[in-house]
Amino acid sequence: MSDVTQVRYNARTHVGLKRAVNEDSLLALPEQKIWVVSDGMGGHAAGDYASQLITGLIATIDPDLPAAETMHALRGAIQTAHGVILKEAQARQVEVIGATVACLVLANSHFVAIWAGDSRIYRFRDGEIQMLTADHSIVATLVQSGQMTWDEAEQHPQSNAITRAVGVGEDLELDKVRGEVEPGDRFLLCSDGLTKYATFGMLEQVLAQSPLETITDRLIQIALDGGGADNITVIVVDVD
Repeated sequence: MSDVTQVRYNARTHVGLKRAVNEDSLLALPEQKIWVVSDGMGGHAAGDYASQLITGLIATIDPDLPAAETMHALRGAIQTAHGVILKEAQARQVEVIGATVACLVLANSHFVAIWAGDSRIYRFRDGEIQMLTADHSIVATLVQSGQMTWDEAEQHPQSNAITRAVGVGEDLELDKVRGEVEPGDRFLLCSDGLTKYATFGMLEQVLAQSPLETITDRLIQIALDGGGADNITVIVVDVD
């Protein structure tokens, strides 16, 4: 990442209070400036297999690739995972195995976010939080039409019903957003095990006040205090 100063990060995942298995996976490749959160689809077979496959394949990307080729390789790794998961579901004779994916890449003073599902990426800048991704979910359409906020959507009965995931459906469409990075930017990647309990206001306050060394503990504690019904995964990346 040639035009951005030092980048630091903190990453943590927690099984939560109700689940026996952690179906979330995270990946941090700081030398390549790649961070990934993947959430195995709850209630389906082998969500942990799916999320670990995605992060495992991304981890094999050649660290010496130029930025443009890295992005191509990242997409390729996710699409490869999609095909492998489909075949695995067929081999196990189960209807669906799947996982969300949210990837943050920093290069040449820019960020790129790539995602499928409802794991999220936020940016905190100048005291304000901005959600960079948009959930692929049933309730997201209600938010986008102005019928409710993202915070309200988390309380909707169908809040867990996602419309896109790796390993689900014949073709996988990945969404992408990019923008400039400024010194002082703080990025948050997380699974919905956090956002079920943490409102925009709560996230904004923690991102504003917490040092990097303790911020993931504080965010996970919010989810645990709220009930911790799902696995919780958090990555915070600071551009110094």
